[in-house]
Amino acid sequence: MADIIYLDNAATTFPKPKEVLDLMVSRYAGLGVSPGRGSYDLALEAEGIVDDARKELCKFFGGNDPARVIFAYNATDALNTLIQGLARPGSHVVSSRLEHNSVLRPLHALRERERISYDLVPFDGTGFINPDDVFRAIKPETSFVILTHASNVLGTVQPAKELGNVCRGKGVPLILDATQSAGLIPIDMEAWGVSAIAFTGHKSLLGPTGIGGLVLSKNLDVPATRFGGTGLNSGSLVHSQEYPQRLEAGTINILGVMGLSASLEYLRRNGMDRLYAKEIILAERLRQGLLKVPRVRLYGPESMENRTPLLLMNLEGLEPEAVANILDGDYSIAVRAGVHCAPLAHQDLGTAPKGAVRFSLGPFNTADHIDRTLEAIREIAQSQS
Repeated sequence: MADIIYLDNAATTFPKPKEVLDLMVSRYAGLGVSPGRGSYDLALEAEGIVDDARKELCKFFGGNDPARVIFAYNATDALNTLIQGLARPGSHVVSSRLEHNSVLRPLHALRERERISYDLVPFDGTGFINPDDVFRAIKPETSFVILTHASNVLGTVQPAKELGNVCRGKGVPLILDATQSAGLIPIDMEAWGVSAIAFTGHKSLLGPTGIGGLVLSKNLDVPATRFGGTGLNSGSLVHSQEYPQRLEAGTINILGVMGLSASLEYLRRNGMDRLYAKEIILAERLRQGLLKVPRVRLYGPESMENRTPLLLMNLEGLEPEAVANILDGDYSIAVRAGVHCAPLAHQDLGTAPKGAVRFSLGPFNTADHIDRTLEAIREIAQSQS
């Protein structure tokens, strides 16, 4: 690890804080039983840990009911639960061309099956969605609006409060995909008028893979699309309609929940705002350095304001995959190249079909990492001149 510069934190943060891993493992070693499935002491204690995690996440996201914190495998799983539950036959959905495939593909599949129709609003040249475009796209038959909170391609953080005001005025639920923002940007569902948040644990929340979920407002009911054991009313063939069991079928990933709870403790102790500020400073250092390298093209805004610590670039004369391979093979720098599961965003940026090189910073990056990365990009650019 000492020789690797890891700049792919938008895919998953790495390494994880040792404190998070240690606390997760120690809790699981002592209480790794099935929560909500028995009346013995260990099962009740495990259930208490899960309940506490729901309360922590509800507060963290500004929700209004801990029972409506739903655990899932990841954000993609959570988004599918939400989209397929809310997509009534004949309904209309508004989303954007900035979205990840975790939103685009479920919507596309439902349209192919003639269950829904949808419209995708554009983003401007710097990567922001105009709330007025969302306002105009909403129809009488619109069931919900679903938008990324922070782009995984450009890092742009969308104006959630203004979008919430638009949707509230139209009487339509707003769902935010907080995959990239959760753990970086403070989120307040109630204040913003957001009806649901989808999140994952393994990115800026600094937790393990295999855990994510939804936070639902009391004003949003989501029909179940999967059914199974919940530990409640086991003698009935009808799946429980109570929250959170309505949208949780089968045994919860309690190891993941424990890791997620430990990561929230870590963010509280170390200050989420402070960690974010450090990462943005380093991202600006990288941005300023890349601007000085001949033949580098940067995409997105000309500052790090209202952004996550993420930068997208291409090097004239080299395909993005080649740049990433050279950085990895010759310099031990890990980045992500391609279209980043957001094909429409790259189409609109003019970077399709090859995409671009993405640098995404995390809490353990340093100024030295940035300086070494800039030196590597300079050497690659010079070798191609």
